[in-house]
Amino acid sequence: MNGFDVETVRQDFPILSRTVRDGRPLVYLDSGATSQKPRAVLDAERDFYEQHNAAAHRGAHQLAEEATEAFEGARATVAGFIGAQPGEVVFTKSATEALNLVAYAFSNVAVVAADADAPDALGIPGADPAVTARFRIGPGDEILTTVMEHHANLVPWQELARRTGATLRWIEVTGDGELDLTGIDELLTERTKVVAFAHVSNVLGTINPVRELVAKARAVGALTVLDACQSVPHLPVDFGSLGVDFMAFSGHKMLGPYGVGVLAGRRELLDAMPPFLYGGSMIELVRMEGSTYAAPPQRFEAGVPNESQAVGLAAACDYLSALGMHAVAAHDRSITQAVLDGLAERPWVRVLGPRSVEKRTGAVAFVIDGVHPHDVGQVLDDSGVAVRTGHHCAWPLHRASRITATTRASFGPYTTLGEVDAFLTALDRVPAIFGVAV
Repeated sequence: MNGFDVETVRQDFPILSRTVRDGRPLVYLDSGATSQKPRAVLDAERDFYEQHNAAAHRGAHQLAEEATEAFEGARATVAGFIGAQPGEVVFTKSATEALNLVAYAFSNVAVVAADADAPDALGIPGADPAVTARFRIGPGDEILTTVMEHHANLVPWQELARRTGATLRWIEVTGDGELDLTGIDELLTERTKVVAFAHVSNVLGTINPVRELVAKARAVGALTVLDACQSVPHLPVDFGSLGVDFMAFSGHKMLGPYGVGVLAGRRELLDAMPPFLYGGSMIELVRMEGSTYAAPPQRFEAGVPNESQAVGLAAACDYLSALGMHAVAAHDRSITQAVLDGLAERPWVRVLGPRSVEKRTGAVAFVIDGVHPHDVGQVLDDSGVAVRTGHHCAWPLHRASRITATTRASFGPYTTLGEVDAFLTALDRVPAIFGVAV
């Protein structure tokens, strides 16, 4: 039994009442790319601009104080939502920027490796040299990731390897769409400096064994970086209990605004990390001869912060908390199960990823042999059903699966069983149009 009424939830999302394609009801099944936004989020951003707009952490006037309070209050709300402390939450413009921030820390420490035992060389007074040294990487060191990664959690590590001479290694994926951990003890060694992987695959929907990988990484002294973009909107996620060192996610995939992402990091690691961007707000002391940098999280938030977006993200966290993340997850499983069951009745459709809803969450990618996914997407769109087609920023995974692209249906707390039926009915048009044997 779900903990909320989906029809009531839908009333909170203005866009879901619109029509498309000559008056057809919108069936939005592309939440994995970006979620729709409830009025609570829209109103929170509007209220900030109408009542409190000023530059946070600047000025002593009332509006500046209110803006600062709203921004830091948003940080506390987001931290509470993911089981972190406010000082462990860095606001970025996206999850992509958050992941690059961590990769850059390794790169920056590598550049000044000769002085890495003196963190002042990095502008970080008082940092623990032993912790800063954990970000030192170079030839002979290794970075471990997986074949199922979104490009945002792959390309930064490729670039780090290229710039430092480290070696990039990766975990393959089984035919069932799960990580192949049979050779993990050979891949994860004392040479491994960082292990970067997705909590949930944006293509396969696979929920990866985070705690198992973290334990193995910790045993060899490697840092862990978790891409949680596809888990935070769908599952109860607790940063502290997962045990990861860093976790990145985006606002726009979890009912929040564009332009805001989050990097959660263990405080002792953030304390020892060099900054990613430089300028106002992130400094401790500036002289013409050089500068030192503020404590986290401000060290990583150069410039005037994305205040209204942070406030909107906090409103999204409050909205999801009111629904209850366990109820959200249960609803997600019910929708996913209905889609999997419906596609199983269509033998001309091949689904990627685990078949059990206990091993996956709200994204189902599939192929129809002989029909390009873009054509499938067009047929669905003509019926008012919005899905994603392509490689979903996961080219290596598609190549490993020996397919060019997929069609992906992905869900949110506003997705209904009626929309699943509409999707399946629209999909049934494909065989007749393209001559697929059924």
